[in-house]
Amino acid sequence: MTTPDATAKLAEPPAKNGKNKKIQVSPVVLDAARKPGDELLRDLNTSPSGLTQSEAEHRARTTGPNEVAQEKEEGWFARLLKILRNPLVVLLGILSAISFATGDMRAGIVIAIMVVVGAALRFIQEARADAAAAKLKAMIHVTATVIRDGKAREIPLHDLVPGDIIQLSAGDMIPGDVRLLSSKDLFVSQGSLTGESLPVEKFHDPATNPAASPIELSNICFMGTSVESGTATAVVITIGIQTYLGSMARSIIGERVLTSFDEGLNRFTWLMIWLMAVMVPLVFLINGFTKHDWQGAFFFAMAVAVGLTPEMLPMVVSVCLAKGALAMSRRKVIVKRLNSIQNFGGMDVLCADKTGTLTEDRVVLMRHCDVAGEESDDVLLNGYLISYFQTGLRNLLDRAILDSTDFHARAEIEKYKKLDEIPFDFTRRMMSVLVADPDGHAILLTKGAPEEVFKQCSQFELNGKISPMDPDRIVDLRAEYEELSSDGFRVLAVATKQFQGKTVCSKDDEHDLLLRGYVAFLDPPKSTAARSLEALHQHGVVVKILTGDNELISRKVCKDVGLLPDPMLLGRDVEKMSDTELADAAEKTTLFARLSPAHKERVIRALRGKGHVVGFMGDGINDAPALRAADVGISVDTATDIAKESADLILLEKDLMVLEGGVVEGRKVFANILKYIRMGASSNFGNMFSVLGASAFLPFLPMAPIQVLTNNLLYDFSQVPIPSDNVDEEQVARPRPWNIGEIRRFILFVGPISSIFDYTTFFVMLWVFNCWDPSRVAVFQTGWFIESLMTQTLIIHVIRTNKIPFLQSRASLPLTLTTLSIMGLGIWLPYSPLASSLGFTPLPLLYWPILLLTLLAYMGLTQMVKVWLLRKRWI
Repeated sequence: MTTPDATAKLAEPPAKNGKNKKIQVSPVVLDAARKPGDELLRDLNTSPSGLTQSEAEHRARTTGPNEVAQEKEEGWFARLLKILRNPLVVLLGILSAISFATGDMRAGIVIAIMVVVGAALRFIQEARADAAAAKLKAMIHVTATVIRDGKAREIPLHDLVPGDIIQLSAGDMIPGDVRLLSSKDLFVSQGSLTGESLPVEKFHDPATNPAASPIELSNICFMGTSVESGTATAVVITIGIQTYLGSMARSIIGERVLTSFDEGLNRFTWLMIWLMAVMVPLVFLINGFTKHDWQGAFFFAMAVAVGLTPEMLPMVVSVCLAKGALAMSRRKVIVKRLNSIQNFGGMDVLCADKTGTLTEDRVVLMRHCDVAGEESDDVLLNGYLISYFQTGLRNLLDRAILDSTDFHARAEIEKYKKLDEIPFDFTRRMMSVLVADPDGHAILLTKGAPEEVFKQCSQFELNGKISPMDPDRIVDLRAEYEELSSDGFRVLAVATKQFQGKTVCSKDDEHDLLLRGYVAFLDPPKSTAARSLEALHQHGVVVKILTGDNELISRKVCKDVGLLPDPMLLGRDVEKMSDTELADAAEKTTLFARLSPAHKERVIRALRGKGHVVGFMGDGINDAPALRAADVGISVDTATDIAKESADLILLEKDLMVLEGGVVEGRKVFANILKYIRMGASSNFGNMFSVLGASAFLPFLPMAPIQVLTNNLLYDFSQVPIPSDNVDEEQVARPRPWNIGEIRRFILFVGPISSIFDYTTFFVMLWVFNCWDPSRVAVFQTGWFIESLMTQTLIIHVIRTNKIPFLQSRASLPLTLTTLSIMGLGIWLPYSPLASSLGFTPLPLLYWPILLLTLLAYMGLTQMVKVWLLRKRWI
């Protein structure tokens, strides 16, 4: 029976409530990698004959099931309360209550609907996180070959426990984090965790030297990877949420970090709350003390609060995002989270995996050359014959040779006859076939690791001349092979040996070979990669490569597509850096290689900490934490399920050109959202600034509460078509992240301009039209209502563009028609049947030419201030 200490060692639970979300290999696994096999089995209270069934059941009660997602789901009520604590939701709720209190039932109902719809959307979006963990869980609904009671049996992975002895063979998924006890020619595909395109060889010997990254431990296989070839026996060290894959599952469960868009929206909300906190009490107190009608002052202050806040912001944001999602779908970009569209447009750093993004995600034969590096069809023919005639498991390199289109059509395989073969093994690290050529001569063809083939060669061939492999020549020959390797190629050497009348061969025949040359392989760059990178650069997006692949291959690919790979950071470098050091280094680095999933996530958080809006593009299991950590996670429809669940956007083609088109659409969306924020906030602030001044010296309210609400409602309605507005090219040329300072400056400089003309209108109404007379209060209020509505509505066309409105940039037809309609409605209201209920009265004829001059002067001054702010780069 397991001792208490051993049981504790078998099950080290994560921190309570899932708070510990660090992605890491368990210390228990690292310790197991260093121990000899027999010592490790003693520590785990197991043996080569496996656990007994009763012992396994006892351990299962202690360790729990072998599942990667055991975290208790957050209750729906707790999640809803968290959503309702959002500042924007709270503000809208207050405004709804204010609207009901002031008798504006329609406004109250509309705002309440906005609160409900917004909360429901966020509730649904956050619930998707649970689906990501479920996908990880679904991955392991298979069986494993386990030795129990001394016999091998198939059991569900769910029932696996630490200490189980398992048998692995080609095609098996690794069912937990395991330590190899014995192995034969074992190759494991770790691409889902590291991004490497080629399988990794694993051994059972204890680890004597520390690995650069725990994922590179040669005697440990990790859950979620699979056996490409070979066989092995292993002992299970950790299962479920304690595995490396389990730590990744914990990292993607729960609440997402706030993105750039969410943070910007929250900052704007708090800015408006701050303005309300200052303005509303002042309006209330000034009107209460000057007019001695505290009830009237209260309702007027509440109307001011409603008028100060852009109530249509949720609607404008939602419509802009929905319209952007439709436009992006036409560009082969599917939007999963609407908020990600603005982040996509505001992105100034794109982090992407190398494999499949810059490359074609397939191993291709790129070079077939003689010992001097010159192309050689003879070398290719020899390599092709070996791959064609060998009967063992064909690996990726063999398939690449056989698929080589530049040779396949010319290959005259039927002229050659296979006589015998020497299979590949990992001691020799090469293989050979004996063939009869068209003339009947027996030729031994050998292919393998250059350093091993070199040892068996006594001669080399160059330009038809055969020369001995003396020590000086070996140095030169090795330099050619190493140059190919340094360029990122996976290189195999090809050698031959002729026999007379030989029909069988053995390993003893693999000596005194003739070195013929090399075949070199690479995952080639996409033909569109360089053009795509240049297009993104032109749009102000810096591309950084984050890959788990080795630095030589990664450096070669980056050079081929025009990215400067230096300086380069490796995973071991990232491991040693503090967060501050990493943030400084990450800004200067283009290529990050040999990264673990935790490293990728750290790099993205470091870049975000420097104020960048970061996108991450990935498609593997290893990319899921980074996809969630980024402002916008981007995947493709061919990605793993967990990557797609964690992403915000899905590309229907894994092509950076598709992504570049989506970036432009995202910027159009944000440009239109920003238009509304600038228009609404600056105009409302200017109007309330006017209200504050007017309240101080007028013996009556400058505008009745119902008139304030009507003014605000009509102005908001005039901005409804903003999502369909045209966007100037310069507004989408560069990333435009949230800048609350720019918005604040715009409000403070542009908003008070309307107050200047409000005060001129006050002067005209008081002294020209004698509105000091208490009987003419309705004339004053009507005159200011129309001037206020006209200036707010017309100024939309000035604020919506950085150019000269109407001449250099025109609004969309819906926005133009709506603004004209609202202005017409405002002019009609004093003469309409609604006039008396709204407190309006017909205006003197002289009012209208004065209003026209006011509008022209207002537009001219606003345009001048806008240009001045642009020149100073303050907005």
